[in-house]
Amino acid sequence: MPQSSLHDLKNNIDRVIHAMESRFTQGMSPASLSLAYLDWLIHLSHSPGKISELAENISRKTQALALWSTRAAVDPNTPPLITPLAQDRRFKDPAWNTFPFNVMAQSFLMREQWWHYATTGIPGVGRHHENVVSFSARQLLDVFSPTNFPTTNPKVIEKTVESGGMNLVQGMQNLLEDMQEYIMGTSRQCSEYCVGKNIGATKGQVIYKNRLIELIQYEPTTKDVYAEPVLIIPAWIMKYYILDLSEHNSMVRYLVDKGHTVFMVSWHNPEAEDRDMQIRDYINRGVRDALRAINSIVPEQKVHTVGYCLGGTLLATAAAAAARDGNDQMKSISLFTAQTDFTEAGELMLFIDESQLSYMEDMMWDRGYLDTNQMAGAFTLLRSYDLLWSRLVSEYLLGERPHMNDLMAWNSDSTRMPYKMHSQYLRQMFLNNDLASGRFTVDDRPVSLHDIRAPIFSVATETDHVAPWHSVYKLHGLVNTDLTFVLTSGGHNAGIVSEPGHPRRSYRIATSLKDDKYIPADDWVTRNEPHTGSWWEPWSEWLAEHSSGRTAPPPMGNREAGYAPICPAPGSYVLEK
Repeated sequence: MPQSSLHDLKNNIDRVIHAMESRFTQGMSPASLSLAYLDWLIHLSHSPGKISELAENISRKTQALALWSTRAAVDPNTPPLITPLAQDRRFKDPAWNTFPFNVMAQSFLMREQWWHYATTGIPGVGRHHENVVSFSARQLLDVFSPTNFPTTNPKVIEKTVESGGMNLVQGMQNLLEDMQEYIMGTSRQCSEYCVGKNIGATKGQVIYKNRLIELIQYEPTTKDVYAEPVLIIPAWIMKYYILDLSEHNSMVRYLVDKGHTVFMVSWHNPEAEDRDMQIRDYINRGVRDALRAINSIVPEQKVHTVGYCLGGTLLATAAAAAARDGNDQMKSISLFTAQTDFTEAGELMLFIDESQLSYMEDMMWDRGYLDTNQMAGAFTLLRSYDLLWSRLVSEYLLGERPHMNDLMAWNSDSTRMPYKMHSQYLRQMFLNNDLASGRFTVDDRPVSLHDIRAPIFSVATETDHVAPWHSVYKLHGLVNTDLTFVLTSGGHNAGIVSEPGHPRRSYRIATSLKDDKYIPADDWVTRNEPHTGSWWEPWSEWLAEHSSGRTAPPPMGNREAGYAPICPAPGSYVLEK
């Protein structure tokens, strides 16, 4: 056997072993976690001063808690010993202020506070390892929160007494239904929301299709339209119809009614045979093929391009390549919760290091793609209270099913990512930060975001766990063009699906011209007051200002050029499971 073949065989054996392990570790690298804990444990054991402080701290807090508990047992108005963080909603219910539940809550918060102190601020521990250990300790403690148990949660006790235990019976029924759905691979959302009927239902035609995308052109609803069409590139980690949900909150419908000719990329849900698709395929078969089709249907017009999440990162990369090559095809660039500099990419970076990426690559190599369960598991950990524990309490202990909405239905309709592309994305974008550093190559040559001259409209959300707004804001230091930045209320998805009339929505907005001096992110917030309402409205005005007037609507497709309508929207790719 040739030496190279023997080497490949040995590597493949390692990959198979790692892939088998990953089924039991949910894709988490044991080596990565072990290194983090060893780094913390070794440095902690060599820090007697820190150990002494920890011992003193727990002794002092225990005594203070004992005294406080005595007072709280007789006086329900005793102020709390430890005040939860503003974003901590676990003990917001007034029932947690009554004895003995107030003591349980305070005792838990004290332990949580002590473990945070024990896992941070230890000299010599690497920042990444410290974050991993602190995060892991917090997740483990969450398991034992008194909110999660029927005998220590006052809301559950009260509901059980009032209903005669029927809440627990209903909770068991909910659990059995969920187990059945998991085993059968079905979803109860499908009975209430159906793609093409009451979500993703804006009228249009698929006018182009390749192995990677279907391109949808939406029918006009106005007598005339803006001359420049709009191309939307969603993330391939999500189904496109998050931007075309119900009629009242569909961004596509909103744009069409404003007089824009809208095109949407719908990504193919990759399978094992798509394992070798790379980022260059997503640029060529995704962005470039879509622009080529649009230029055939709306000739001699530039295009307003829009990218959401990973689609925004892809669009920024393609725009930098186009600018490098002297192609000014893009009239403007709108980026929604899209990162281009990953040095502050938030808690998602907990899952990104050399050991974890190597392990994940072996896991994806075995299947040919990253499974939806691994992605969902990572996001659930980042928001464990909202996505896991609060749901378990609500549905299984209180017996209450949340009212289904279109965004929840979309969230359950997950996708996969091909092995090669996702490996490149995580390693080159996240780990090495090649795009921001000018090292990322397109067509075998590096690209720089500094070359972009088209005006940019960038949107970040205040409570984003996927693309933290400070990370999105870093675009200011990378481009040399006019940049309008919006910081809106809400999270990664709900902050974007923020239609006019949506209650409790607000945003901050400001434009920095290409010659303006840099303003730090936190200073930017203090300088710009929030506005009540939806950011869709100033964005619509911005698109209109950067358009060149209105004209008659273009035809649906272009048969002569090979872009005849193939089928009605939403097409077939969005229905792939």
